[in-house]
Amino acid sequence: MRGYRTRSLGWLATVFVIATTLVAPWPALAQDATPEIGGEPVTSLTREEFQTQLVEDLEYTEAATPGGTFVDSAIADIQTVHPFLAEEQTSLGVVGLIYEQLVGGDVRTGQPAPTGLADSWEIAPDGVTYTFHLNKDAKWHDGVDVTAEDVQFSFDALANPDTGSVYTGTFLDSVESWRAIDDDTFEVVAKEPLFTLLYDLVAYIMPKHIWENVPVADWRNDPGATGADPSRVVGSGPFKFQEWRQGESVTLVRNDDYYGKVPYIDSYALRIWPDQTGVVNALLNGEIDAAGLEPADVAVVEGAPGIDVVHYPTRGFTYYEFNLDPEVTTKWQDQRVRQALLYALDRESIVNDILLGYAEVAQGTQPVVSYAYAPDQITTKYTYDPEKARALLAEAGWTDTDGDGVVDKDGEALSFEFLYSAGSPTSDQLVAYMQDAWADIGVDATPRALEFPALIEATTTDPSFEIALYGFSWDATFIQDAMFGCDQYQVGFNDMKYCNPELDEIHDQAKRTFDEDARRELLIQASNIVNDEQPVAVLHFSQAHAAFSERLQNYTPSTWGVDLSYVWIQQ
Repeated sequence: MRGYRTRSLGWLATVFVIATTLVAPWPALAQDATPEIGGEPVTSLTREEFQTQLVEDLEYTEAATPGGTFVDSAIADIQTVHPFLAEEQTSLGVVGLIYEQLVGGDVRTGQPAPTGLADSWEIAPDGVTYTFHLNKDAKWHDGVDVTAEDVQFSFDALANPDTGSVYTGTFLDSVESWRAIDDDTFEVVAKEPLFTLLYDLVAYIMPKHIWENVPVADWRNDPGATGADPSRVVGSGPFKFQEWRQGESVTLVRNDDYYGKVPYIDSYALRIWPDQTGVVNALLNGEIDAAGLEPADVAVVEGAPGIDVVHYPTRGFTYYEFNLDPEVTTKWQDQRVRQALLYALDRESIVNDILLGYAEVAQGTQPVVSYAYAPDQITTKYTYDPEKARALLAEAGWTDTDGDGVVDKDGEALSFEFLYSAGSPTSDQLVAYMQDAWADIGVDATPRALEFPALIEATTTDPSFEIALYGFSWDATFIQDAMFGCDQYQVGFNDMKYCNPELDEIHDQAKRTFDEDARRELLIQASNIVNDEQPVAVLHFSQAHAAFSERLQNYTPSTWGVDLSYVWIQQ
């Protein structure tokens, strides 16, 4: 499957479209270390402490043969090289190598770590004031010092809806104020004590001296976002931008002056292939170093000489979303219609016959790796039941009055265009099956495959779609307001124009709840609401299949990504 968007922001170097996230701000990197109001300040690990811990735990080795180029692969081009405007995993994987956020992430756990521009931070006794200490040696790729003024500039831009970032809503929901204290110190004040605060500081830090004279509304088409002017693609991360040949490749080179862990490899190249078959052939022929496999690829690649394959559960799920804007279409206003479409699908067959067992039928919205995964507590189970699907449609007034095999209501047939991302044989199979299954209950879906950037535009910039198929990947809070919050339409991932104030209150309470068990119960409640109302239909929880050359050392693909700075190539 392809077509994954993500709530995570790729804070670490990641490959084959695996993005990283972060979780907890406290020294033990554990969620139960709640800041005590009126108590002592809570201090994070330092950069040095964290890196020592990471290297020991993952048993990273020094490079015996540094240098070389890591060649990655994808079947969809990146959207942009401007991190504020990237919202899917391939783009975020690239921009996360060039740019950095204030706080980085831990590839072992998805928790926050001092691997971004901040060497450390403190949470004040008031529980809302966070003070970040920037690395004093950090420089932009053009040699200019990184300062707190750059952080201020970046946060100001993220807060401006004209920027067009899908992370603006999350940021504004949580942050009361932000300011530069001095060149190397930055303060953020939350609206209240929030478990999620560090997750919600989702701005990559941009160089003020490069972007301050460009109106934020013009950023999307600026040569620094399209890559047309490499001198404007200036980050502070471990790799420098060299070239984006649209539809073909993206090339980055090592930043030898990086203040943190300088990568062992000389360069990173992302090659774009027209389809998944091309990716698999390139892997088998030794043209690329890593690839994400689809289920049917696994038997072909496993056992091939010089290639390792690992499987692991992800933070993601595959779903289709309804456009609930009545000004676009009124077909989906009755939740019985939305429920009927899911009852019409044999998801066990999808998992077993199309995904070859490499997934799990979804019960609710919380994926298998989530602490809130509780399939036994999901009250509505959408088992395969086409008769129930037909009955629900009839109850909602949709019947086949003219005998053409398609149900209709008030003279309108239940026909629609079904958008999905091109290039994946698995997606093609899935959509073809869904089209047939829906036709069996009198619903007429016309599939239309789009290049992934075009799919995003069709569901966000010009949201005139009716139904679209996507994948999505959560951050490790697993709080899902970024997709289902009333205020996230067009400033978050709520393409559906869905709104339930009761659900918003549950999510808000979860963000304020530091106790994991209590928060888990809230998220189960939220999952049941979404599962019943069906603004999206979650089909299955995904597994990932990472294939890579045995030449790669310190390469440990997992749910939370790969830190490319430590990877080296055995020559």
